[in-house]
Amino acid sequence: MGPLDGVRVVELSHERGAWAGKLLADMGADVVVVEPPGGSVQRTYGPFLDDEPGPERSLWWWHYNTSKRSVVADLGADRERLRALVADADVLIEAETPGVLDAAGFGWDAVSAINPRLVMVSITPFGHSSSRSYEPATDLTMMAEAGPAWSCGYDDHSLPPVRGGGNQAFHTAGHWAVMSLLVALLAREETGQGQHIDVSMNAASNVTTEMATYGWLAAGAEVQRQTGRHAAPVLTAPTQIRCRDGRYANTGVPPRSPSDFANVLALLDRLGLRDEFPLSGLLELGAEHERLNMADIEIDPVIGEIFGAAREVLWFLASRLDAYEFFVETQRIGIATGVIYTPGEALADPHFIERGFPVEIEHPELGRSFTYPGAPYRFTATPWSARRAPLLGEHQDAL
Repeated sequence: MGPLDGVRVVELSHERGAWAGKLLADMGADVVVVEPPGGSVQRTYGPFLDDEPGPERSLWWWHYNTSKRSVVADLGADRERLRALVADADVLIEAETPGVLDAAGFGWDAVSAINPRLVMVSITPFGHSSSRSYEPATDLTMMAEAGPAWSCGYDDHSLPPVRGGGNQAFHTAGHWAVMSLLVALLAREETGQGQHIDVSMNAASNVTTEMATYGWLAAGAEVQRQTGRHAAPVLTAPTQIRCRDGRYANTGVPPRSPSDFANVLALLDRLGLRDEFPLSGLLELGAEHERLNMADIEIDPVIGEIFGAAREVLWFLASRLDAYEFFVETQRIGIATGVIYTPGEALADPHFIERGFPVEIEHPELGRSFTYPGAPYRFTATPWSARRAPLLGEHQDAL
């Protein structure tokens, strides 16, 4: 019984729409994923359980289709049964090439006539109204063309840009889809009418490039990628350092307030390191100031030196501590830092475990449970839960 209990969703299986459907299903919506005869192509995507390919062994399918129900239907041969599903749905998610559903009798005009209260969400590379609507695209080409890849990489610009992992273009579009359809459902409570939401993956990724797109449009400034920190028109001070144990950590946001400086001094004292840090006097000045403002650096050079010491002390601490110890000690005093983790290490981190991020999901058909990444959010009044992805056609009686 999640917060979306009672919301009925029909998802026409496609890799671009799977994340949106998963977010809704894990929050309690009844999501019926419609697969073509033979099963969704996503079932052929690796990696596979025990490296043995099979339609019920794709870890991609498992991850992106938790909590859903599966039915098998052909857009042509099973048209009447699909019409019945649409007639009873609150939301229809689709990601077909524009024109495909119109030809099959399930375009917006057709489905809105069947169910005027339906909210239809289309997730395509460039949107239905673009002159580029029919161009093929992948997550990789979207990340490159929309801009995020340009912002990701290293200080060494002889190295190429880096694509963010984990199907970020699909996810970004999926989040825009979910936010939009939830607003449309709220609007329907007032108007009684559904609407068609047209999500462009290209536009969704482009507007989430932080300052890159807006900086170019407003100031003609082109951001430069940097190691472990935000891309910016002018390179900023490095933040990533190798710790005592050889692992790397991001030193994050340095102390900025008098209380931050006092906390850092207390940490140095507790570790017996204050006398070893040559700029301790500047930290003491920072703790004694009534107010610290980075905007005052240009008029008060001492302020600049204090903030410089704030950055240096984090590098100093990282060089004297193991990466995880550095992370714990600085987080404890309210300084945002982080260890550079592999995905597996992140799942094993005590902080993530305490937060309940790794979850065990039972697979009765295999007699085993598996560790999954849990909710990407944690709300006290909106419970989240997940069950394993459906077997092919497991809920055919839903048709």
